[in-house]
Amino acid sequence: GDSSVALQAQEEIIEMKDVFSVKLKLRRFAGQKKGGTLLGITIFKCLNKEENKLTDCAIHLNNLSEDHCQSWFRQLKEILNGFQNRPKSLKVFVNPSSHKREATHVYYEKVAPLFKLADIKTDVTVTEYEGHALSVLKECELQAFDGVVCVGGDGSVSEVAHGLLLRAQMDAGKDTDYVSKPVRAPVPLGVIPAGTTNILAHTLYGIKHAVTATLHIVMGHIQAVDVCTFSTPSKLLRFGFSAMFGFGARTLALAEKHRWMPSSQRKDFAFIKTLADLKPEECELSFLPLQIPQEDCQEKDRKKRERTKKGSKDQWQKIQGHFLNVSIMAIPCLCSMAPRGLAPNTRLNNGSMALIVVQNTSRTEFIKHLKRYTSVENQFNFPFVETYTVQEVKVQPRLKSGPDAKENMCLNAASAEGNYPWNIDGDLMRGASEVHVRVHPQLIDLYGVNTDDLESSQATCNCI
Repeated sequence: GDSSVALQAQEEIIEMKDVFSVKLKLRRFAGQKKGGTLLGITIFKCLNKEENKLTDCAIHLNNLSEDHCQSWFRQLKEILNGFQNRPKSLKVFVNPSSHKREATHVYYEKVAPLFKLADIKTDVTVTEYEGHALSVLKECELQAFDGVVCVGGDGSVSEVAHGLLLRAQMDAGKDTDYVSKPVRAPVPLGVIPAGTTNILAHTLYGIKHAVTATLHIVMGHIQAVDVCTFSTPSKLLRFGFSAMFGFGARTLALAEKHRWMPSSQRKDFAFIKTLADLKPEECELSFLPLQIPQEDCQEKDRKKRERTKKGSKDQWQKIQGHFLNVSIMAIPCLCSMAPRGLAPNTRLNNGSMALIVVQNTSRTEFIKHLKRYTSVENQFNFPFVETYTVQEVKVQPRLKSGPDAKENMCLNAASAEGNYPWNIDGDLMRGASEVHVRVHPQLIDLYGVNTDDLESSQATCNCI
């Protein structure tokens, strides 16, 4: 064109690492399904729209030369195929019962079109009952897939992660009843948020947004994550990322008894009822502190070690008493109600767990502690809250006697066998009288990015 047109042109650079698909651009007549007039090529790019949100955009490059377009198309496809970690085939689990039964809609309306655009083949299982994904993972040919994707809430993701790791132990010929040194999951796990809290998705992406999660999977962003094993003295109970014993578990146990209620009402009712009937658990906690080199220790870590019992390098420490809640978390556990995380002092893959112990206190003080999670203030700055950085934890509740024994039996529904409720990644588990928790560094790869250092203002998910 002339000089005036040239001056108006604006140059734009596209980096191929941000491109996830390229297609031939065709003009077709009404009713025409194949062929058509070649107009050029279209490049589909992953765009960082605002804060942590990702979206896709299309860039059209026009050229009427068929040879020219085909040459560009082949070259760009070859470049895209050279990127590592980008999946070509995925096993997908969709939990249709998650939250407001929206997972199926989320997958087929928002996720599946992007997988198709990126030429990713999928094998979809819509789960029909609890444990369905676990049974499928034990039998399916995992080597045929580059990754596994779960569309659902925290409980669904936990089940799929557990199934992946259990399958890894089976394939390695290891005993699945007692796992001391587990092997890594064979393929990465993708998390599409479609539940209530979506803690794992929020921790990975900093936001509850199905398209963002899908694009992280399509782009092959891989993040190694620590995983815990929850075991009795003789049996593996579960692989998981976080757990609560006491108030957090009692609330979930009560909510599970009222599943006939709508999800949000059920959770609110269980929370308020458990808070009204607030009772401590009498138990003994044994833990093995994480050994940190002296030169890397901060002053607050030094003071905390001084408060605990002196011992040798590998000596276990014990705490006995009445506790309102015990949290054991290998990940920060971000969510809308806790923008800094339920365990802000831990990381996704540093080989440690946060042990957070809330000792018996008044209901008013406990509520103050809970409210502090929603702010950027230190939620642990209370005399009745202790935090530790640990490698292993043993929780041994003590059986109740007297007036509380009847209530204890009703709550647990299995107290004759010494079982207690645990909240493991949003799933209710019945633990034996002693549960041993170990952290295993970087045991599974998840599709996503490390959001450990995100500012709290970036945690914008509006779920409950």
